[in-house]
Amino acid sequence: MKSKTQLFIELWEEARTRFSNQLSNITQEDLSKRLLPAPNSIGFLIRHIGDVELLFAKNVFGAQDVKVIAKSVIAQKDTGEWTNLTELLEYVEYSFQMLKSVLEKQQEKDWEATVTTKEFGTKTKAEAFGRIVSHTVHHSGQMAIIKKYGS
Repeated sequence: MKSKTQLFIELWEEARTRFSNQLSNITQEDLSKRLLPAPNSIGFLIRHIGDVELLFAKNVFGAQDVKVIAKSVIAQKDTGEWTNLTELLEYVEYSFQMLKSVLEKQQEKDWEATVTTKEFGTKTKAEAFGRIVSHTVHHSGQMAIIKKYGS
């Protein structure tokens, strides 16, 4: 029988394919695409997904060694600086590896422990985990629509 941790990681990895499967088809030119009047570009959304994964690794799951300057969260808007595809791809690979690493360290009882953040209040780690899964999938859908219809 699989542990909660194994099952949660499988769920997250499968849901994250909605994001990761798009990355191989993103071009440098796609990064600045937007779907007006919405302000966010594909490049911003890629960076934002990485930022939030790293924030979750550090602030929700306790990975104190994770280094993150969540520029997309700090700015709270697309500043137009997310235009280097190689850097963005490396960043979201790093965020994936850091989050996965700390998830693998979770014990069964950890999923029922509570965490409190200013963004979503007090939740169990399992509930908070649902937020990172849905966050990535939400923005992945935006990316797909922007890539198809944006300019």
